[in-house]
Amino acid sequence: MDGNATTSHTNVALLSVTSTLAARITSSAEIDRQLAPVLRKLKLPDGLLQRVAGVHERRNWGEGQTFDDAAVSAGERALQAAGVEPGQVGLLINTSVTRKNLEPSVAVRIHHRLGLPSSAVNFDIANACLGFVNGMSLAAGLIDSGQVKYAVIIDGEDADDIQINTINRLSRRGIGRKDFMSQFASLTLGSGAAAAVLGPADAHPAGHRVLGGVTRAATQFNDLCVGSVDGMFTDAKALLKGGMELVVSAWDEAKRDWNWSNMDRYIVHQVSDVHTNAIVKASGIDRSRVPLTYPRLGNVGPASIPITLAEEAISLAPGSRVLLMGVGSGLNTAMMELAW
Repeated sequence: MDGNATTSHTNVALLSVTSTLAARITSSAEIDRQLAPVLRKLKLPDGLLQRVAGVHERRNWGEGQTFDDAAVSAGERALQAAGVEPGQVGLLINTSVTRKNLEPSVAVRIHHRLGLPSSAVNFDIANACLGFVNGMSLAAGLIDSGQVKYAVIIDGEDADDIQINTINRLSRRGIGRKDFMSQFASLTLGSGAAAAVLGPADAHPAGHRVLGGVTRAATQFNDLCVGSVDGMFTDAKALLKGGMELVVSAWDEAKRDWNWSNMDRYIVHQVSDVHTNAIVKASGIDRSRVPLTYPRLGNVGPASIPITLAEEAISLAPGSRVLLMGVGSGLNTAMMELAW
């Protein structure tokens, strides 16, 4: 095994995974209507989000909803589903890209509201869209080592301001076609939250084993996708090329230790039709085993993998093999196998 880049876990189980969906639905047709003047000016057709990205709608928070409220709700339900009391939790990792402030961490607020003990270590992990899988991997290592017994991984995302800011900016005079396309990905983002509870497999024989996986980096591509509250700016062509080269490299190198050619389900990071088709082609996996949530939820950042897994959980049978896989800005990729 390649040290830091390949991991194997011996006594870790996923005990629960839950999600909180934002209440308000925003259709891509509605965004088209708001951008109609600039689309006409740039001679761009309506329906780009639907036809190019495959995103027909996304969720936005409703009146009185916030991303951290939603994350807390997902965390409470995940603990209940796992049969774990807040006082038993030894680790909380928040993986949200969204944050209200630079300090303190988002984790401290969630730790307090979940009623976790002062002994529970809590912090944020930020690694773009891979944060949740990275958080699971770190928690699994700490559980295997005996340092903690139960861990909560949590994420809440709010794409509302980015969506509004991007539409307003694209509606200004002087926006060219290149500017428009560099900000196109911002319009695919959606809001949502998710949580998972991990614990020792020997104490939970009905849990879903976390077996391990691989991570790989191609950080020479660190400037291809840069995001802030103002929007997400991408070089889509170069990003796709660099991302697929990284996925193929990681996939091929992983064959020495793992056999992922015939999994029952591939839970990929939810981005777009272009991204999904490229991953399916590059890895040669069965597309019918790749569930999609981005057509109706958009890209919910780090929450997209656990949200998709939570939706698929009801259809997974004991013994099903599941692979979590994604690429995050930077570029980084991660793949993690679960035995359901």
